[in-house]
Amino acid sequence: QVPLVESGGGLVQAGGSLRLSCAASGQTFYGYTMGWFRQAPGKDREFVASILWTGSSPYYADSVKGRITISKDNAKATVYLQMNSLNPEDTATYYCAARWGSRSINYNNYEFWGQGTQVTVAS
Repeated sequence: QVPLVESGGGLVQAGGSLRLSCAASGQTFYGYTMGWFRQAPGKDREFVASILWTGSSPYYADSVKGRITISKDNAKATVYLQMNSLNPEDTATYYCAARWGSRSINYNNYEFWGQGTQVTVAS
């Protein structure tokens, strides 16, 4: 069973919004940091945002501050990524990930990964 499953990606016009979801199951993530990363074709995987499993301490990459909000629904064991004012540079596959302990922007430090969800922003 895949412990992290993303959904919510799609095609959106520039300036539009999307909300990505990451549902956790089959695995206890208490004490973990939950992160969102993205990877565009030909580019390295890039940190977007993270939050503690408790839903506290959100943290963002400078490139998305003010446009993207990470949150968590404790009852649903789901992490969300609300993305507003999207632009074509946001086009990428978005991945949810989990790591034990405090936040990290390095994707190599995350133990669990979802399968990814594609976000395409048309100009």
